[in-house]
Amino acid sequence: MIDEMLTGPVILDDRITGQNYLDFLQNELPKQLEDVPLATRIAMYYQHDGALSHNTRHVMQHLSDTFPIRWNGRGSTINWPPTSPDLTPLDFCLWGLMKNEAYRKKVDTRDGLLVNILDVIASIKERKDALRRTTRHVFTRVAK
Repeated sequence: MIDEMLTGPVILDDRITGQNYLDFLQNELPKQLEDVPLATRIAMYYQHDGALSHNTRHVMQHLSDTFPIRWNGRGSTINWPPTSPDLTPLDFCLWGLMKNEAYRKKVDTRDGLLVNILDVIASIKERKDALRRTTRHVFTRVAK
C-alpha cells in the first residue's frame, strides 16, 4: 500500500522461508513497484513485520542494500515499537476489510477463496480516495 495505490497481490504457494521471502524481495517486489512513480520509490520506506523469515541475514542485507536507512523491522536502523501493528494501514484497515468482504460469499475450495480475494482486491484498488485517507491516517496515529 503506497499512497492511493494498492500493489499486488502476490500469492505465494509455499510456506514463507527466509529464502523464498528473499526471492520475493528480489524478483516479485520490483515488478509490483513498476507502476509506482520513481520519486515515490526513491523516498518510500519498506515495512515488514517480525516474522522469522523476514529476519534472516540475507533478507536484512538485501533490504539494507535496496532501501538504505528506509526500511524497518528487526535489524533495521529505524526503531519501531515491537508491539505496534496498529500503526500500519494494512493492519488497522486493509486486512479486516479484505477478510470481511472475501468471506461474505461462501466457498468450499481454496481456488474459490482465492477468486474471492482477488475480486475484493480489485474492488479495493478502485477506491483511491479511501486508500489515500488510510495511508494519511498513519500520521495521525503516530502523533498520538
